[in-house]
Amino acid sequence: EILVITNDSRIFTGKLKGFDQTTNIILGNCYERIYKESLEKISLGLYIIRGDTVTLIGEIDEDVDKNILHHKIKPETLKPIVH
Repeated sequence: EILVITNDSRIFTGKLKGFDQTTNIILGNCYERIYKESLEKISLGLYIIRGDTVTLIGEIDEDVDKNILHHKIKPETLKPIVH
């Protein structure tokens, strides 16, 4: 399972199904994580993320992720991307 953060600070998790040379990503069983008072997970199913919107891609260690207190996390939004 991987985690993807986009330029507009959205956070997606899912199984990597495919990618191409421009970093377009296909995620299976995709969820968007929304951090408010608690963690909200929105199921998106099969989802495509355009490569030009990707800021970060990382592998999720599921054992570590299960022990994170997501309801106590309040991530900051990213500063605007300047090309």
